[in-house]
Amino acid sequence: MKTSTMMRKLGLALMMALLLGGVAACEDQGAAEEAGENIDEAAEEAGENVEEMGEEIEDAAEDSQN
Repeated sequence: MKTSTMMRKLGLALMMALLLGGVAACEDQGAAEEAGENIDEAAEEAGENVEEMGEEIEDAAEDSQN
């Protein structure tokens, strides 16, 4: 009897794993979603670069005053 209970639990665990894998596969991104994320990342990176340039300009202005 113990073996059949273990087999039943193993079968249930395998079925749940396959079901969860199928659900995860449904969440693949479409082309538009991926393009949107790429645009967001590029905008964020550009903002960080502008911020760094601003800091460098500030530092250069402070150095020129000294």
